[in-house]
Amino acid sequence: MGKRRVIVIGSGIGGLSAALLTAAHGLDTLVLERAPAPGGKLRELEIDGRKIDAGPTVFTMRDVFEELFASAGASLGDHLKLKRAEVLARHAWTDGSRLDLTGDIEANADAIGAFAGKTEARGYRAFAARGAGMLNTLDQTFMRASRPNPLSLAARVGLLDPRRLLAISPFETLWSALGAHFQDPRLRQLFGRYATYCGASPFLAPATLMLIAEVERRGVWYVDGGMRRLADAFKVVAERAGARFLFGADVERIVVEAGRVAGVATRSGERFEANAVVFNGDVSALGAGLLGGDAASPRRPEPRSLSAVTFVGVGRARDFPLIRHNVFFGGDYAQEFDAIFKQRRLPAEPTTYVCASDREDDADDQRGEERLFVLVNAPANDARPLAAEEVKSCETAATKLMQKCGLKLEMRQYQTTTPEDFARLFPATEGALYGPASHNWRASFRRPGARSRLPGLYLAGGSVHPGPGVPMAALSGRQAALALISDLASTRSFFPAATSGGTSTPSVMTGGSA
Repeated sequence: MGKRRVIVIGSGIGGLSAALLTAAHGLDTLVLERAPAPGGKLRELEIDGRKIDAGPTVFTMRDVFEELFASAGASLGDHLKLKRAEVLARHAWTDGSRLDLTGDIEANADAIGAFAGKTEARGYRAFAARGAGMLNTLDQTFMRASRPNPLSLAARVGLLDPRRLLAISPFETLWSALGAHFQDPRLRQLFGRYATYCGASPFLAPATLMLIAEVERRGVWYVDGGMRRLADAFKVVAERAGARFLFGADVERIVVEAGRVAGVATRSGERFEANAVVFNGDVSALGAGLLGGDAASPRRPEPRSLSAVTFVGVGRARDFPLIRHNVFFGGDYAQEFDAIFKQRRLPAEPTTYVCASDREDDADDQRGEERLFVLVNAPANDARPLAAEEVKSCETAATKLMQKCGLKLEMRQYQTTTPEDFARLFPATEGALYGPASHNWRASFRRPGARSRLPGLYLAGGSVHPGPGVPMAALSGRQAALALISDLASTRSFFPAATSGGTSTPSVMTGGSA
């Protein structure tokens, strides 16, 4: 019998991670991608001859990628030039105040003390300790492990220390928890914003998400050439391990025979046989039947996460010392998320993120024309498309907010991307960029695990466990590969169907535990 064939549908980070590991394990791995290049949401646009990141811009959890590359006998540092950020982000408010965060807790506490007083500095130290405890508890038991259910997670955490179960605060909202640490509303805004990294509202998301601040504090890196270089590096390492890539291949359906996966068929009429398939796309596409009725997996509709309106281009920044990552806050945070999640419209004064791609920790506010990525949060497109005048009003509102915070931003040439555009780019998402919304403690357990209900079909990406974000998507691909390798190694002649709460995985790769 020849090599077992694995097909990976989609080359986002989850698919790339799965392809790298299955190829490194000796499996015949073929990646089918309808786009002309790898990356998925790691998009870049070319504006005025300059390539600009148009998707995720923050690189964290470097060890996840080092371990993945090492599993294929490669070194991350040989393929990416990374520089650690000294300043994680610069934050500004309409009252003229500014606050930088770094990776040093005491330096942050001193800055917060000068910004808002000694009481808030003490509150920050307690907040940082709480977030570190959550991350230490959930890193191996949840994020790097197969999908748990509430009981299995309790068992995993309880084996470490039963007191940690209560310390992860799953039943408290993030906004409520922040109130125990900060009285200054600006600081609640700053640390509440981390919920948006999962596409969630801080007023609805569990307090557990405060661990994201700790993830960032432990390290943010600049990727030389932009975040898309990460996808390029994955492709190179996966190819060296034996994986093959076919771009412009639009998969029409997953072929099912005798109750299990047998391959895929493309819209151009080609059919590829396979022993297993990894689907690196939003799981809603399966439920909607976009990959054929045989592979459809009906699921209860979940509330959509955030989408965005982005402006990517070249322009000039004046009167404000931009660094790489900058956040501009308005005055009414509750109204902003009420508008997005309840009223399903763009907020009147949206928090605005600006990535100045040509800058690092320097803050020269008299630069010439530079590459800029501007993002505001928006509702997903499942209710209705945004009208052109709404998008234009959003642009005007963001520009006015930045001006109130001291920044004059003039974009000479740029491209706007709306939730409707994201819906076209990523089928079945309705423009939601993070899968289902991470609201309330049950949300994490409702995300599917690596194994689907269809034998031989595995899932990877931000809509499955452990959740959205570049490192989490990479870990989802790892889990898909480990589950697939485990099943192929089974002495049975068929793949087992999914079991509740996921299945323990073999220790053939570094990092993680089930």
